Amino acid sequence: MPPVLLPASAAAFAPRSAPNVVLSKVEPWLTSTLKRINRIKRPLNSVPQHHRCLTETLSSPNAIWTLCSLMLPKAPESELRKDENPLVEGLFNYQMVAVEAYIVHVDMVSQHEVAFKLTPETIETLVEYHKDIHSVDTAAATWHWSEKEVQLKKLQDDFKQAINRFVYRTHAIALEGLEEDGAGELLRGKSEEVRSAIMGLFLPLLPPPPRVVDVVRPTPLLPSSTGAQNWWHPTMSQSQQPSMDPWRVLPSSPNTTSGDATSSMWASMGLNEMQLSSPSSSFSETYTTECESPPQPYSAPMTTAPYTTAMTTAPVPQLPLPSTLLQQQCSTSMGYGGFDWGRYQDFAPPFAM
Repeated sequence: MPPVLLPASAAAFAPRSAPNVVLSKVEPWLTSTLKRINRIKRPLNSVPQHHRCLTETLSSPNAIWTLCSLMLPKAPESELRKDENPLVEGLFNYQMVAVEAYIVHVDMVSQHEVAFKLTPETIETLVEYHKDIHSVDTAAATWHWSEKEVQLKKLQDDFKQAINRFVYRTHAIALEGLEEDGAGELLRGKSEEVRSAIMGLFLPLLPPPPRVVDVVRPTPLLPSSTGAQNWWHPTMSQSQQPSMDPWRVLPSSPNTTSGDATSSMWASMGLNEMQLSSPSSSFSETYTTECESPPQPYSAPMTTAPYTTAMTTAPVPQLPLPSTLLQQQCSTSMGYGGFDWGRYQDFAPPFAM
């Protein structure tokens, strides 16, 4: 939409002057309207005749339009009369203010619109209401701060500037509401638009936003190497591990070397004090062909006298000594208890290296 150039009389605080009228052709509805409001019959057959008649009519001091009406309180809210009857409250507490304006611009060529500017009396009434009533109510609704009075004064000055600059523009068809002496009223519900626009100029007093307070957190102290308290538990070294009696540790096999103490323990322990977990991986005796005596099976005595810790050991099967096996058939295929010694390689003990 191209910018609309308004005359100087539409500026803020500008005095009233003759309206700026721009016509390009004769509109039938405009011709009938001008004939209706003119007491003296005058010819309206051309564009210049319409232009002269409309300019003279709108330049009259009585050409004041009523744009809308506002229902405003007569006093601040704290001073209003309280009554059970809402009709009584309305009569004593509220007043009707007519918003009046005059036409400053008529464009029926490009924008096809008409512009209205508020009269000085209407502007003064609205400025007084804003200062005496609206400012008091909005100040009472906010908390106090150091610059509250300055902000309230600025709010009043801004409203005074805005209400003086206020110009209402609508379609040129609004001239159908024109009456004698150039006065008139807005038709087709346009009054509600003016009411909403003017009430939108009454802004509330906004307090400043709360300041953001930076929370200062204390700097954590770093652990010192000379401090009395340790921040962590030191790892237990090998030399600080608790000592254990060598006789409490039993290796899995007598052939396993576990230190001098363990070796001396095995050397001093008798055969009847040992607890064999499995037969030896090899035989130290030499096979002979002589049969001295019948087979004498042996069993390793299982005693837990020298031990204090309960140990669970699988039962050891009773096997004859290797030297007695030669009294029977002396060959590698000899069977014993259903076991074929020719397949001993298939059943290698788990501890054989």
